[in-house]
Amino acid sequence: MIPMVDLKGQYLAIKDEIDAGLLQALEKTQFILGPNVQAFERETAEYLGAEHAIGVASGTDALHLGLIAAGIRPGDEVITTPFTFIATAEAIRYVGATPIFVDIDPATFNIDLAKAEAAITERTRALLPVHLFGQPVDMQAVGALAEKHGLSVVEDCAQSFGAAVGQRKTGTLGAVGAFSFFPSKNLGGFGDGGLVTTNSAAMAEHLRVLRNHGSWKQYHHSEIGFNSRLDELQAVILRAKLKHIDRYNDSRRRVAHRYTSALKEMADVTPPHEDGIGRHVYHQYTLLSERRDEIMQALRGNDIACAVYYPIPLHQQEVFAEACRGVELPVAESVSAQCLSLPIFPEMTDEQVDTVIGVIRETVA
Repeated sequence: MIPMVDLKGQYLAIKDEIDAGLLQALEKTQFILGPNVQAFERETAEYLGAEHAIGVASGTDALHLGLIAAGIRPGDEVITTPFTFIATAEAIRYVGATPIFVDIDPATFNIDLAKAEAAITERTRALLPVHLFGQPVDMQAVGALAEKHGLSVVEDCAQSFGAAVGQRKTGTLGAVGAFSFFPSKNLGGFGDGGLVTTNSAAMAEHLRVLRNHGSWKQYHHSEIGFNSRLDELQAVILRAKLKHIDRYNDSRRRVAHRYTSALKEMADVTPPHEDGIGRHVYHQYTLLSERRDEIMQALRGNDIACAVYYPIPLHQQEVFAEACRGVELPVAESVSAQCLSLPIFPEMTDEQVDTVIGVIRETVA
């Protein structure tokens, strides 16, 4: 069996450090915004090159609170991609704003910035690019577009921890960045967790108030906030894994490049694209094929996991049906019908990669 991700293998490799940290945290019994959360925030800010990092309860909360801190309010419009997990659009709706979906680039699957500019109206207040599957969006172009039209930029970095554009990592290229520590992520915990990054001291202070019931001092509440604090035990695990994140990402790239060197020679298969602008960290390895279902059946028949991210673009989801009536985004729709994600994880061996390749080659030959 070849899984999509080997969480057990990653744990066992650093088990002693994680277990010791958890036991120490249990003995100290400081479970809410304790020393490990504070240390993780400092260490992550330093790693990413951000002035501030604020731990929250999930990646969805990171987007939600990040949009509030960026000043997005009811009646505003936020332009984003339809080819992403629903949390991206949920967060926009949570603040009472309207997600405006525009089509994607057929090579990177990231938001098409020309389409984004064409969608700007007098109600547009922000751009919400998603660094999908670990491929960074061209943030220099995003920044120029935002500056031209006076918009905020909120980065969805749920799949891009450690990815970079030039010398700057994702999460430091907009007003705020939102990260997820869902277990399967490049930097994943043992449950939910999230992080918001910003270079603004004022936004950082607001985010700390928002995550803690709108409180800046115990029993003093300046606004209606949320109960959204990164768990102390998750911080222990994330601190241990953070030390290895560059190695994890390098190994993901090793797996991805081995796939690509073989798959690019096959008919009916298009491997993922690296645009050369940003450093791809391959949260997922997602190919395109008109023979997707056939390949998927063959892989599963050989005990090889695979998945479709994402089978239904957001503008076609039932929850957005009324708001998106008549909206056609042909590239996103085509990609959703052909995309297939293969197993990829740092501990994946060359032999496992070659086994996957062999099944695909046999299927499409």
